[in-house]
Amino acid sequence: MRKILLVGLVVLLAACESENEGYHLSGTVQNAPDGQKIIVSELNDSNTQVVHLDTIEVQDGKFELDLPEMEKPTISFLTIEGTRGNVVYIADNTPIEFKVYPDSIYSSEVSGGEDNEVLTAYLKNVREVSRKMGDNRTALRDAMMNRDSVTLQNLQTFQQQLFEEDKQAKVELIESNPNSIVSVMILQDMLNTSAFSSSELMGFYNQLSPEVKEVPLAKTVKTRLDKMSKTAVGSKAPGFSAPTPQGDELALSDALGKVTLVDFWASWCKPCRVENPNIVEVYKKYHDQGFNIIQVSLDRPGQKEKWIQAIEDDNLGEWNHVSNLMFWQDPVAVEYGIRAIPAAFLLDENGKIIAKDLRGKALGEKVGEVLNN
Repeated sequence: MRKILLVGLVVLLAACESENEGYHLSGTVQNAPDGQKIIVSELNDSNTQVVHLDTIEVQDGKFELDLPEMEKPTISFLTIEGTRGNVVYIADNTPIEFKVYPDSIYSSEVSGGEDNEVLTAYLKNVREVSRKMGDNRTALRDAMMNRDSVTLQNLQTFQQQLFEEDKQAKVELIESNPNSIVSVMILQDMLNTSAFSSSELMGFYNQLSPEVKEVPLAKTVKTRLDKMSKTAVGSKAPGFSAPTPQGDELALSDALGKVTLVDFWASWCKPCRVENPNIVEVYKKYHDQGFNIIQVSLDRPGQKEKWIQAIEDDNLGEWNHVSNLMFWQDPVAVEYGIRAIPAAFLLDENGKIIAKDLRGKALGEKVGEVLNN
């Protein structure tokens, strides 16, 4: 009987321990009144919404909270009532301590767990690069106003150096931390720039551990990378068809020439409108040799007249135009992974992508090079 009771006690204690599994948050909030609320939240599995988890009240400048065990590391946030911005941290089932500075929220300190060490290093680099870039932009403006060409050239060189150092820092963090969700966050940031090719980004993704690849954010990144690979230089451009201004349906295959520019733009996009005269010039020079254009507009629903008026105002009527008038949700733009415009793809006669995002003089030079070879 005694043995049975002992076994039962062990099982009961194990059950109690299981119920208490989770992770602990604690910290201080500088100059916080008693009762000030701290909202704890996290990104949902689709990385589209912030989900509220709990609310803590500050007492004597301190707070603490126990939360349930996480199945996977999660990007989480502390939001201080009455303060703009939040403190980002990684919930990974380790105790986490905070030093929160409401008057300088992004200077708040997070400690606990390897993921948060990596996150702290990454955010420190982001802030430092942002500060240097900002200072350099100010100096560039001053040099331009003073027409100081020597200083201007030096500052431009320094700006490129900062850009390359930032790229290298991101790469090193990913390569050094394949088991951290922060590497996925960095990869997502890299995806939002044009600093890396799709093959480079896929290479970084492949270095991540199998466990990290199971995190929802990693799956989202993989989906975007797969979409990018469809429009990488050397790939066959995704086929599509869409309505013309006249209401007919036009397919990409029907618009191909020896060289074809697929150009994503919109009437509301100022950089696109600035580039249009250059596109007109290249078209006039090379159309007779086989250069075609199909422009895909991301104009908004119900704004067909603005789209048509922009075609007329910018003298773009000599070539093909299509649009579903669905803004960023345009199916063609979604298929091509368009997240910013202008965006352009140069195709050969077989529809293979031979160059991307060429503008200004570079567009004419590439078209001439291909047609004259």
